[in-house]
Amino acid sequence: MPYTQEKIMPYDNLQEKSKQVEKMFNSIAHSYDALNHHLSFGIDRFWRRKAIAWLIPFKPKSVLDIATGTGDFALLVSDMLKPEKTVGIDISDEMMQIGREKVKKEGKDNLISFERGDCESLEFPDNTFDAVTVAFGIRNFQDLDTGLKEIYRVLKKGGHASILELSCPIKFPMKQLFWLYSHTVLQLYGTIISKDKKAYTYLTNTIEAFPKGEKIVGALKKARFSEVGLKRLTFGICIFYYATK
Repeated sequence: MPYTQEKIMPYDNLQEKSKQVEKMFNSIAHSYDALNHHLSFGIDRFWRRKAIAWLIPFKPKSVLDIATGTGDFALLVSDMLKPEKTVGIDISDEMMQIGREKVKKEGKDNLISFERGDCESLEFPDNTFDAVTVAFGIRNFQDLDTGLKEIYRVLKKGGHASILELSCPIKFPMKQLFWLYSHTVLQLYGTIISKDKKAYTYLTNTIEAFPKGEKIVGALKKARFSEVGLKRLTFGICIFYYATK
């Protein structure tokens, strides 16, 4: 069954997924950064740097960060790649407001901007950006194929996409350990800190249900990307996907 038909919703089946995802991230915005770092034991910082480092040789001057959240990835893009312009988009205003405060504190207002946007209907002309990044966001796309096609559309010819997404290890014993961790510690700690039990149940369920590995490579090729590949990080807990237009 295609992922677009999976009935995994943050709260109920009364609203479309994008509206519920917006509500969920607005709800947990205040605790999102701390939970990300604590629940991954800080390893998420290594994953982010790995995905951005791949773009360094291409020297992108304009970067779009989709599902930018609180702006951590956009800030790291600015620090590591030093593009002339980085635009972060997200459907959660609460998350981006935290990002704006970070950018202002870093004195990068002239380099990084935030816009509310739908990843499946980007409000940018064709061939706008040299690079597009997505960190832990594609599994929240309502329609994966549409989202990937939009990334392809706004990239310039020869531009690059760098995507990080959580996954499930496939080998013993990490597979069993990760299942136990995600269904106990992640959900319990996430609920206590964020005070939103359904949010972290949803996030766990999407990690398990979302297509992984070669299926995402196939989806990127279907969206007309070339030079598509992947690298499994930290025993397969995270996968880095890369592609060129």
